[in-house]
Amino acid sequence: MEESIKRVLLPLMAVMIAFSCCACGGSETSGPGDDDKIVIGFVIEGLVIERWQKDRDIFVSKAKELGAEVIVRNANEDTDRQVEQIYEIIDEDIDVLLILPYDKDGLTQCIKAAKKKGIKVIAYDRLILNADIDAYVAFNSVKVGELMAGALYEKVPEGNYIIVNGSQKDNNSYLFNSGFKMALKEGLDSSRIRIIAEVWADDWRENESYNTVSRTISEGKKIDAVIGGNDRLAEGALKALSENRLADGVYVVGHDAELSACQRIVEGLQLATVYKPIRVLAEGAAELAVKMAKGIEIEYEHTIFDGKKEVPFIRYEPVLVTKENMMDTVIKDGFHTMEEVYRNVPRDQWPPAE
Repeated sequence: MEESIKRVLLPLMAVMIAFSCCACGGSETSGPGDDDKIVIGFVIEGLVIERWQKDRDIFVSKAKELGAEVIVRNANEDTDRQVEQIYEIIDEDIDVLLILPYDKDGLTQCIKAAKKKGIKVIAYDRLILNADIDAYVAFNSVKVGELMAGALYEKVPEGNYIIVNGSQKDNNSYLFNSGFKMALKEGLDSSRIRIIAEVWADDWRENESYNTVSRTISEGKKIDAVIGGNDRLAEGALKALSENRLADGVYVVGHDAELSACQRIVEGLQLATVYKPIRVLAEGAAELAVKMAKGIEIEYEHTIFDGKKEVPFIRYEPVLVTKENMMDTVIKDGFHTMEEVYRNVPRDQWPPAE
């Protein structure tokens, strides 16, 4: 997807209004607000992936700091449920709707209904296609793929690769894949890198990764490197490799900087992950939503094509994480603690605490 460059000016603002939040079944809902309150709806595709819980908590906390009221819904990885929740939430007098979509293609009509009510719509982390959204807030997903595959290519410049992409319902999966292929282009063009298997994992389930690696091993093919579309897919690959006593000879990468992946990296089981500083993303999304609700004019540096139009895009940059820079990235940022990451490493092998 092509991006065009514009200048951005995101003025700072704060409004102080009361806020409350309570949990209820598959949703978390703040109490009904006064007519003058800013109310933001946040509809999340699910909370199975570890990081979405952190995104939610940071977003709600920042919105509270800015004085906004938030209504949160969890679709539990169900498109129909997410559509239903969007229709429900736009009837609750919200000013802005933030959506972390389960299916990039399934939300056009409900977003149209939100727009008819004058509600601003922001896609969070994953782009929604052909839906006339007002803005997109995310990391540079092509760069995520480049960092992952680039780290692997530097370590394994020649050999047999397996690529396990994410869900085809998630637009990011295609952007990651584009980054993979860009980073590997030289090796692929020279035939020094051979992709011996490439699959797409429904709902980002690690069993697809496990099954693909297991099947490739059973076919007698040598595996030198595996790209897992995220850390869960990397974990599935490593499980299959370990069961066949091959984990020590195959390099694996993932992304999301999940705790288990960071532990594997410092233990020497996984080569790298990619860290997305989600506090920056979630707090930036909260600030954007409040500005939109207040009618403040916003200029953007980037746009991204959604299949229908160029969507204003606030883009953040990801960070490659390896054993060497673990302390300076996820631990320094407080994403995980040193004690959590190095739990399985003998204490005399821990790096010095800063």
